[in-house]
Amino acid sequence: MPAEASGYHRHLAPPTRSPRVIALGPVPPEKLAYALARYSRSPDSIAQSLDWVRTHDSSKFLQSFYFEYGHASIADLGHLALCWEGISEVAAIEIEDEQLWDGQARSSRYQNFSKSGFVTPPELDSAQAALYLETGNRLLDAYRLVHERALELLRRKLPRPESMKPDAYERNLAARAFDIARYLLFLGVPTGVGQVTSIRTLERQIRRLRASGYAEVRELGAEAAAACASEPGVRWREEGAPEETVAPTLAKYVQPDSYPGEARARVAQWAAQNLPQRSGAGSPCELVDLTRPSDTLADIAATLLYSVTNWPFRELYELTAGWSRARCAEVIDVALASRTSRDELLREFRSGSYAFDMIMDIGAYRDMHRHRRCHQFRQAYTWDLGFDTPEAVSEAGAASIYTDAIEAARSAAATLPHVAADYLMPFAARVRTLFRMDFAEAEYISRLRSGIKGHWSYRQVAWEMKRKLEQMEPELGRLIQATPPWEEDPLTR
Repeated sequence: MPAEASGYHRHLAPPTRSPRVIALGPVPPEKLAYALARYSRSPDSIAQSLDWVRTHDSSKFLQSFYFEYGHASIADLGHLALCWEGISEVAAIEIEDEQLWDGQARSSRYQNFSKSGFVTPPELDSAQAALYLETGNRLLDAYRLVHERALELLRRKLPRPESMKPDAYERNLAARAFDIARYLLFLGVPTGVGQVTSIRTLERQIRRLRASGYAEVRELGAEAAAACASEPGVRWREEGAPEETVAPTLAKYVQPDSYPGEARARVAQWAAQNLPQRSGAGSPCELVDLTRPSDTLADIAATLLYSVTNWPFRELYELTAGWSRARCAEVIDVALASRTSRDELLREFRSGSYAFDMIMDIGAYRDMHRHRRCHQFRQAYTWDLGFDTPEAVSEAGAASIYTDAIEAARSAAATLPHVAADYLMPFAARVRTLFRMDFAEAEYISRLRSGIKGHWSYRQVAWEMKRKLEQMEPELGRLIQATPPWEEDPLTR
C-alpha cells in the first residue's frame, strides 16, 4: 500500500546545505588577491580557487592583470599588516597621511618618553648632529621635569575620591601630567605605527614615501618594499599549530542596525504626505546630470528624499532650496527621530563640503590627523605661528624650564638644514591645517573630540568646529551634541 494511502508520511531530513558564508584562514596577501580575483572570474567555489592558487604563480597573475592590464581593484583584495618601529614622529605623520588607511601610532598621552631617546635625521653632518643631540636631550630633560611638577600639582588639586582605587588614581594623574608634559615632545622622538592596508594602498603609500623630502622617510619606503618581498618578520602561529577562528569577538556584536531602515521609512511617509505631484513624472531623464549644491541644508534634505522617492535629484534640490529653513529642518528631524548615541548619521548626511582652516598645536594635530573620512592639507612646519603653553605649566612653577627648552629648540632649528630642523619642532608649536569634510564627519569629529576624556587642546578645536557650523548653518549646528571645553572631569580617562 502506498504510504500516502495508509495515512503514513515519511519525514525526510532536509538535504545538507553548504555554508553560504565562509571565513578564510590566514592566506598570504598576494595569493589571497589572486584567489579572490580568480573567484570573481570563474564559476569555481572559493575552495577550488584556493586550490588553484596553491599550484599556480600569483606573481605572474598580478604582473599581468594588475600592473600590465591595469585591473587595479585586484590589489584591493589582498590586505597585510605592516609595523614601523623606532621611527620619528616626522616619519609617522608621513606614513599615516593616506586616505584609505587603517592603523594607529603609539600614543603620546599615556607613555613616558623621558628615556626614549630620539631619531637623528640623516641629513645632518657631525657638528649639526651634536647640536641636535644637545637640544633634543634638553627638551626631554624639560619634559621629565615638567611631568614631575605637573604630577605634584595634580595631586594637590585633585585628591583621590574614596570610591577610586589608589592605582587607578595614580594612573589617571600620571596620564593627565603627560598631557601637560607632551608639549615638550618633538617630532624627532621615536614612535611605532601599526597599519593594515590593501596591496594597492600600500603600493601607493610606498611610492609616495620613496619620493619624500625626508631621507628617513625615503629609507623607510625602501625598507617597506623589501619587507613585502621577504618572509614575515613575525608569525602568529607556530608551525603545525591548528587554525584559529577568524574573528570570534566581532561575531558577538553584530546585532541588526535597525535605525537606517526606520529613519528612511519615516522620511518616505513624510514625502508621501508633503511632496507635490511631479509635473514631469514619467518623462525621460538625462543619462548623467551633474549638480553642485551650494545650500547644504537643502542638499541634505534633498538627499534624504531622493532615496525614498522617484524624483531626479536636481528637481528635489531645486525644490528644497526654495523652501524655508524650517521646512528643510523638518525633513532632517524626521530622519533623526529615533537616532541614539550609538547610531551614526545616515549616509545622506555626507553632503556638502566644509573647509575648516585651523591653527592648532602639533600634539592636537597628531590626534586630529587620524580622521580618514575627510581631506586634509597641512602647510609646512614653521615657528612663525608661535607655540602653546598649558596654564598648568605656570601653576606647577615650571614656566622657565618649559619656555627655555622651547626657545633653545627654536634657535638650534634656525641653524640646521630645513628638513632636519623639522625634527626639533615641539608638539607645542602651532601648525596650520585645512580639513575638508561633509557634515556627517564634522558632526562625528566635533562630538567625539570634544568629549571630557580628550586632550583639552583638540577639545577646543572640536568645540570651535561646532560653533563655526552653528554660525554658518544654525539648523545643522544644533544637531551636534558636542561637549563644551569648560565641562571637565580630570580623573576620567
